[in-house]
Amino acid sequence: MQTIRDPALFGFAPERLNRIDTWMQRYIDDGKFAGSSVLVARHGEIVHLATCGQRSIERGQSFDIDTIVRIYSMTKPITSVVAMMLVEKGEFNLDAPVDRFLPEFRNCSALIDGATDIDQYEPAPSPTIHQLLTHTSGMTYDFNEGVLANAYAAQAMNFSSRTGAVQGNLADKTVALAAMPLAFQPGSRWEYSVGIDVIGRVIEVVTGKSLAQVFQEEVFDPLGMVDTGFAVPTQLINRFASCYSYTPANTLQLTDDAETSEFLAGQITTWSGGGGLVSTLADYFRFTEMLRCGGALDGVRLLSPRTLDFMRRNHLKGDIASMGPKSFAEMPMEGMGFGLGGSVVLDPARQRTPGSVGDFSWGGMASTLFWCDPVEQITTIFFTQLIPSNIYPNRAELKALVHAALID
Repeated sequence: MQTIRDPALFGFAPERLNRIDTWMQRYIDDGKFAGSSVLVARHGEIVHLATCGQRSIERGQSFDIDTIVRIYSMTKPITSVVAMMLVEKGEFNLDAPVDRFLPEFRNCSALIDGATDIDQYEPAPSPTIHQLLTHTSGMTYDFNEGVLANAYAAQAMNFSSRTGAVQGNLADKTVALAAMPLAFQPGSRWEYSVGIDVIGRVIEVVTGKSLAQVFQEEVFDPLGMVDTGFAVPTQLINRFASCYSYTPANTLQLTDDAETSEFLAGQITTWSGGGGLVSTLADYFRFTEMLRCGGALDGVRLLSPRTLDFMRRNHLKGDIASMGPKSFAEMPMEGMGFGLGGSVVLDPARQRTPGSVGDFSWGGMASTLFWCDPVEQITTIFFTQLIPSNIYPNRAELKALVHAALID
């Protein structure tokens, strides 16, 4: 990890940045989080780094800078970057239908408007690569609302290796998914989905390699992300955080113990490009710095600056709220667009959260978050391990705290 620089040299009021620590501790004291960590950087220099609480309540282990966490959907930006690396090589274009690579999607169907049963569907075209990347494909998640989401839940249609999920590798699960209808006609709505997992399978087919191998060779090794992967090696288990879930009694319930986790080496059967990675603050900062610097870091280039700029534009017809949900993961979707791999702020005022136009961000199911501000050149990463991510407004609060500390 880099040396922490004097925040005053980078336009921050130190005493105001320290409010973040007080805020983090309050979440611990109130029993809302077991532990957490945060990194704030400007122009690539770390100006604030803090941890508090525990990575394992049961074992009394502290949440440290090098704690390994489940980043879940913060995997999606990495998958999207790899997809765009293939676009840059001319392997496919974004308007290509997915059935060109995955023939199981050749005879798609979509639920009719107002469907009350999974059998009420009509023919639909195969979603495109672009629709999969932007969550406009018609796919969904089992935690969403609606007929299709309920069917996903009933059939354990997710891309995890958990007991009860559709068993097999990424190819098997994609075939099982293709046998189900879409929630709506592709391109007509925005709904958060397993589409990025399907992109992961496309990457496997195009490269002839497993997604894990592609990630390692094309992203992790080049960027020096030494603690990021689909599984936690045995020798690193002592740094792995446990995961907790919220209960109505406002207590923390152990969901995934670090020492018996589904993320341990040898237990993974599916490489989930939508939510399967674990990482550390230092590693994910390497990835976000590559994004901030236009596709390159320390002399290693993954993408063209113009491709990164293209990814961070809004790829929807309007904001997300105009195409579906008014809020998602406790954040308002008004004034929020979606790029390739993350959300894009169109209007901070309509978002009702301080920020800059063009802020590129995404979070994970365990309440993690990152954002890159291209105007102020600020990067912030927040790690904790609480499921689900929509219980507390920690993401909006943290953005307000960071911007309140910026005085120059």
